[in-house]
Amino acid sequence: MTKDEMQSTLSQHLAKFRTWTYAQLAERVVRDRREHDCLDHLEGTVPEGTTYQIEINAFWDDKPHGDIRVCGDLSADPQKRLLGFLPIYTPDVTDSFIMSPDGTFVGEDERDIAEPGAGPNERERGHAS
Repeated sequence: MTKDEMQSTLSQHLAKFRTWTYAQLAERVVRDRREHDCLDHLEGTVPEGTTYQIEINAFWDDKPHGDIRVCGDLSADPQKRLLGFLPIYTPDVTDSFIMSPDGTFVGEDERDIAEPGAGPNERERGHAS
């Protein structure tokens, strides 16, 4: 599974939460914090046989009832240990968005929304005419 395939897979799963309202996300932030849970966790296998895990979390970006940050990460198996030996694992790819209380996406314009998951460098290259 290439990094591009990982990023695409993660972005597809994260896109579901971009359709939620601020109220829906805020409700989950409160519940997940109380229950020490995450927004979503899933495992999958790509046709070539690589297994992966995705975890998506939502939390207040700065203060309660302010912006909500939704972060996702994908880790392919076997997971990579930090510095090669520490039993702390780092994800292969990450992606995120921030929603403000008025339902808009912070730091994004219409062009960004049309290309979910594209990092800033890809967006600049794709639109630098």
